[in-house]
Amino acid sequence: MQQIPALGYQNYEEVITENIFYIDKTGFISEWWEYKDKVTLITRPRRFGKTLNLSTVECFFSNKYAGKGSLFEGKAVWEAKNADGTYKYRHLQGTFPVIFLSFANIKAVNYEKMEYKITEIIARLYEQHRYLLEGDLLSPNEKRYYEQICPGMRDEVAAGAVNAISDFLHRYYGRDVIILLDEYDTPMQEAWLSGYWDEAVEFFRGLFNSTFKTNDHIFRGIITGITRISKESIFSGLNNLAVITTTSDKYASCFGLSEEDVFSALDRNGLGMEKANVKKWYDGFTFGAHTDIYNPWSILSFINSGGRYDAYWSNTSGNELVNVLVKKGSPIIKQTMEELLSGKSFNAEIDEQVVFNQLTGNASAVWSLLLATGYLRLDRLVQIGEHKKNLYTMRLTNMEVEIMFSDMVKGWFSESSETDYNDFIKALLINDKKAMNRYMNKVALATFSSFDAGNKPSEYSEPERFYHGFVLGLMVDLADRYSITSNRESGFGRYDVMLEPLNEKDDAIIIEFKVYDPDDEKTLDDTVKNALSQIEEKCYVASLEAKGITPKRIHKYGFAFRGKECRIG
Repeated sequence: MQQIPALGYQNYEEVITENIFYIDKTGFISEWWEYKDKVTLITRPRRFGKTLNLSTVECFFSNKYAGKGSLFEGKAVWEAKNADGTYKYRHLQGTFPVIFLSFANIKAVNYEKMEYKITEIIARLYEQHRYLLEGDLLSPNEKRYYEQICPGMRDEVAAGAVNAISDFLHRYYGRDVIILLDEYDTPMQEAWLSGYWDEAVEFFRGLFNSTFKTNDHIFRGIITGITRISKESIFSGLNNLAVITTTSDKYASCFGLSEEDVFSALDRNGLGMEKANVKKWYDGFTFGAHTDIYNPWSILSFINSGGRYDAYWSNTSGNELVNVLVKKGSPIIKQTMEELLSGKSFNAEIDEQVVFNQLTGNASAVWSLLLATGYLRLDRLVQIGEHKKNLYTMRLTNMEVEIMFSDMVKGWFSESSETDYNDFIKALLINDKKAMNRYMNKVALATFSSFDAGNKPSEYSEPERFYHGFVLGLMVDLADRYSITSNRESGFGRYDVMLEPLNEKDDAIIIEFKVYDPDDEKTLDDTVKNALSQIEEKCYVASLEAKGITPKRIHKYGFAFRGKECRIG
């Protein structure tokens, strides 16, 4: 019977019983069992099967599923054998108490709401095991403690609650517990975005240390998330943690779909002729040494829609953090995005430990996050220097991600001034300076503060951030008509922006940005004149004329800024 390519299933038992599309990933169970790491943190981009894999682990080991080995019939873990021909893992099925927690839905605008949602999850865990209160297993004091576990409980009670119920379950079943925590970093990302990072760090440091480090009744644990948050932030002292990132070889084939899986699924659903385009749109993820990995959500969505191409994965929720980091990022970050959107790669040293406090001022930290979240792919890794520092060559993962970033850039201007920005582009193309001035001042006024990443932006840094965001906007809107570059050598210097037409119907454009200098200039008109003079003095037209574009087809503009005021000439 052909499997149904349905979306949204994350429970293994439901997937198997409802005959939902599933690629056998039960090899993860045997691989994890054999490694014997006490606590394993695995980071993968969203919608790569982390929740389903943890559900698979729960179904295999949890005593709630005792006697349900049929769920695994024909699967790799069930059929694995020892050298003597006996089955290797079947005796483990349904034999452990398992605690399965998920923080995937913990999204709150302040610390109090976040804390309440976490305590709700813990209280629900206790409700599921109220049978522990029966008889004399727990002492009177322990029963009173049990009744304290409720939504809104005190921080110090919540921090030790998972540790305590591990003890209770161990006594009841006579066996240490397996603890599974899914999407551990979702609330941490929300905390950073909403401004209560420090409070959240203190809370989770206590909870995670009590649950995974000082817990005498944990057999093993698995933690999944999108990012590897710095150990110093929330995993301080957790020395028994095995960290598996997207560059690790361990478990590399256990998440996502291989190209063989994808092409086979396309053939089975009558879409085999789309393989080349599907590869262009959705291939590009790399885990460890494994390349050509696909996002399951995109492939299932594509099949489910009958073969309609769209940015399925990148359009799902979860892009806010990336949007903020690029939008409010330094000129270096925006300039690198210009390179990426033009199809190029770049080199950078990265540290796979994401330190959230460094994200606003450290480009390497941003690239680390984008690599971990799947928006960048690793083309090459070279170790340089005596200390063998990792130098990564990275580019945008695939066409789906390119579309996401293009839409993101458009959104920067559409939030408050889409009409003005579009009208400015039209005026730019027909050399209407009066209209350009009118519309650009509206655009600049509406978007300067949006691009600002500092509390007190300088007269220089604010236009500089806007300038690179503006260039990205040009690249997105005019990519089909122009080759757009910025900060490139031409003649005797570096121009700010150059639009080289892709056909003879359009004219070339050179733009020079300048910030008003009260020491040298009396008015913004003087600043405009200096910008235009620089274009002439540095002979920025040289590269265009070398390609046969006549002077009459080259328009030159000086953009002068004073605060949020702009003048174009």
